[in-house]
Formats: sequence, structure tokens, C-alpha cells
Amino acid sequence: MLHSNLIKSKNTIFSQFYSFNCGGKLIAPELPLVMGILNITPDSFYDGGKYQNEKSILKRVEQMLSEGAGIIDIGAVSTRPGSQSVDKKEEHNRLIPALKAVVKEFPDAIISIDTYRSAVAAAAVSEGAHIINDISAGGFDAKMFDTIAKLNVPYIMMHMQGTPQNMQLNPQYDDVVNDIILFFAKKITQLTRAGAKDIIVDPGFGFGKTVEQNYELLNGLDYFKTIEAPLMVGISRKSMIYKLLETTSEEALNGTSVAHSIALMKGADMLRVHDVKEAVQAIKIIKALTN
Repeated sequence: MLHSNLIKSKNTIFSQFYSFNCGGKLIAPELPLVMGILNITPDSFYDGGKYQNEKSILKRVEQMLSEGAGIIDIGAVSTRPGSQSVDKKEEHNRLIPALKAVVKEFPDAIISIDTYRSAVAAAAVSEGAHIINDISAGGFDAKMFDTIAKLNVPYIMMHMQGTPQNMQLNPQYDDVVNDIILFFAKKITQLTRAGAKDIIVDPGFGFGKTVEQNYELLNGLDYFKTIEAPLMVGISRKSMIYKLLETTSEEALNGTSVAHSIALMKGADMLRVHDVKEAVQAIKIIKALTN
């Protein structure tokens, strides 16, 4: 059962621990927490096609865990801007063998599944996954909230305006920070009414936001503490960084580390990243500063 124990101190910018039920065992990792990305897709924006067989998948997971990842997030469908979705069967066929291999090789690892389909979520949890990470916040599958409540697993819900196919076509907000906070307030009410308990929010950097809107959102992250849910930030190597710096996603690690540091200073409890070692280093520096 996941929750945040907020420290009521002006010198502390993030929660101290999460605790959640993992297969009957209570886990309480120290915060902030790093979620390592494992894309088993051929077309993800940064590392698509790198992890297409069991050997490369397990090697990647071993690397991320050794570098300090607290959670491994496995995704089998690319949701980059302009990407084309695959059907439920294809997602299932990509995901489940990889998940089984990771669970077998790393039985103590905490595994999140990046999916917006309730049937895939249920299948993954039955094979040993612990968390569901949904980019659509239930918007793409009307059964998702009830499924999460029945599965009784932590649920990460992300804000997105539109779909991966059209989300970057002139996104509009009255006030991007306030609009997204109100969005989450409504979604949390719906989830709790369905019976879900452990909810994490992700503002959705790069998902239906211009570069300018993304930086306005980054600057206003501290306001998300008003909704009293753990805050995850997924900003790693995204176009808001490499477009601003006039470079590429392959050359955006330094910019990512800077953005991660800002997010941590503004209260991020979790970072979803491609580069675990560097994110852990950023956390150590921010912790030393705030302590």
C-alpha cells in the first residue's frame, strides 16, 4: 500500500519514504526514487530497438539495478509523438516473455508496467509486476480504474492532452500548471471512488505540451504538492531539452541532469530515467544540499 509520509519541515523538499505491498512484503524505499526505463520496443524515441532479446533485456536490467534503480519500468508500446500504436495482442506478446525473464532473474526487483490497457495490466500483475504506469490516466481504457482497484497495485497516472498521434499539434491551456492539477484532482476522485488506494501522479512532460509549456510546468512543480500525491517526473532526454539546446536526444544527458536537479528541488519524489547512474548522482547532491 503506497503512500507518502511528508516531512513537515521547511528544510525538506520531498517525502522521506514510500511504503507499498509487494507480494505480501512491505517495501519502504528511501526517496527520491529512480525508475529505470526498459523499452522493449523497436521505435521508442531514444533507445528503440536496443532491447529485443532476452540477453540484452536482462543485461540492461542488471545494469540499472546495480546503478541504483529502485523500480524497473517495462514498456512494450512506443508513445513518442507521432508513434503508431500496436494492438493488444502484439503488446502482450512483446511484454509477457520479457517480464517473465526479468522476474525469474531478478526476483527482488520492483517492476512497473508502462501500459494503458487494462487487460495487459492484469496479465502483467499475474506474472509478477507490481505497479501500473498509465500514460492516459484511464483515458484510453474505461476499465482501467476498476481493474487497478481489483488488482490492488500502485497506479501511476500521467497527464496527456490528445493522443501520441496528435498531442503535439498546437496544445492549448489556460494555465498549464493549474489545468493539470485540476485534471489530477478529478482523476483521483474517480480512482478513490472505484476503490484504488495507491496513486502517483506524473505531469506528462512532452505529452501535449510545447517547449515553453514544459518549462512553465517544470517551474511550477512545487504546486503539485497541494494534491497530496507522490510526484513522478519523466523528463529524460526529451525534446524540451534537446530542442532548446539545439542538439539530439543522444547528446541530451547533461541537459537532462540539470532538469532532474530542478525537478528535485521543486519536490519530485520519483524520476523516470534512461540514465540511472546520473540520476542517482543528482539525487545525492540535492539531498546533501537540502540536509
